[in-house]
Amino acid sequence: MSATIIVGTQWGDEGKGKITDLLSSDMDMVVRYQGGNNAGHTVVIGDKTFKLHLIPSGIFYPKVTCVIGNGVVIDLKVLLKELESLQKEGIATDNLKISSQAHLIFQYHCDLDSAQEGKKEAGRIGTTSRGIGPCYVDKFNRRGIRVCDLYNQKELREKLIWNIEEKSFQINKFYGGSVSYDLEKIMEEYLGYASKIKKYAVESSTSLINQSIKDKKKILLEGAQGTMLDVDHGTYPYVTSSNPISGGACSGAGVPPNSVSRIIGVVKAYVTRVGGGPFPTEIEGKEGEELREKGGEYGATTGRPRRCGWFDGVVMRHSARINGLTELAVTKIDVLSGLDKILVCTAYEYEGKKVMDFPCDLDHLEKCKPSYEELPGWKEDISKAKSYKDLPKNCKKYLDKLSELAECKISMVSVGAEREQIIRSSSH
Repeated sequence: MSATIIVGTQWGDEGKGKITDLLSSDMDMVVRYQGGNNAGHTVVIGDKTFKLHLIPSGIFYPKVTCVIGNGVVIDLKVLLKELESLQKEGIATDNLKISSQAHLIFQYHCDLDSAQEGKKEAGRIGTTSRGIGPCYVDKFNRRGIRVCDLYNQKELREKLIWNIEEKSFQINKFYGGSVSYDLEKIMEEYLGYASKIKKYAVESSTSLINQSIKDKKKILLEGAQGTMLDVDHGTYPYVTSSNPISGGACSGAGVPPNSVSRIIGVVKAYVTRVGGGPFPTEIEGKEGEELREKGGEYGATTGRPRRCGWFDGVVMRHSARINGLTELAVTKIDVLSGLDKILVCTAYEYEGKKVMDFPCDLDHLEKCKPSYEELPGWKEDISKAKSYKDLPKNCKKYLDKLSELAECKISMVSVGAEREQIIRSSSH
């Protein structure tokens, strides 16, 4: 029982990168199990800020093997740029492994993503237009191109011919675009990528990971986005195209459920989301803008401003149940310092009735109103707190409420962006 899963419990951007980085120092392997470069994990080390989009957050520890798992979709141009950026900062990347089963993003995926998002009639959902969704569609439509295909030129050419024909027809004939793709240029580009990543590619990442489990190594499975963006259990259709939940770690890394001993839910002390979709506890106007500025709530990948809201206990219960959380890591609680009062949503109200479970129907959800409990705020600066006893009484009360709503203990509290600004093993 040597695997730990880190999962986002809200709409992503909960601070998983920092928590993964913290835990990685005690790990032998960190595996990214889903998503693509639509995710951004921020790690602050001293005066340097690193934004990782594809590479696991354990890359800063040379002894830790970092695996991009089979469930991830990879834009090789972005990956190589990320590797180069880390290497320029003196970060060794020889500990990176890439699953040969991972699917690849091409320009036609990005173009199709943009075309779909631009079609008002199709219903805009606010994607990053990074080609993630169309790449996953190809995967499940059995039209995808994987890392292993880069090393079989005949296979790669045949798959590209079909995909170029199909995507060109979709973009130009249905979406009214005017794209054209040069097969030979794409072949040349991706064969160039193939030579650059060859030393990182492993034939079977699942064998590598499971052998490490068998050898009693410590494995950390890192998810991107969050539970409420899960394609099955989130606010569909305003979701990502994969399964960020803990169950997705098993398929996205190829590990059996009985190898998992810890499931850590990362939860922001308030709630944010990017893009469209219902957001019951959203704070409108000046108050929401002030929270965004104080928390630096802008996307690590796109720079888009995040919508901000009060903590949502209905979302928390839903997330705790689906993921089977064993503990919580609370982030950005320092951002709430200085408020006179803090609201916490404990239930919804729908047509005069109390709702405790998160509605799966979007129309139903949009008509739900949050039922709030008001808690007293605190004025003290908590950014230098080293232990739970250093926190103000009202801050502790707030944490107690979050733990109660999740029915889960709190094992970590982040009081700032930097690596050392963390309180571990509180009394929860």
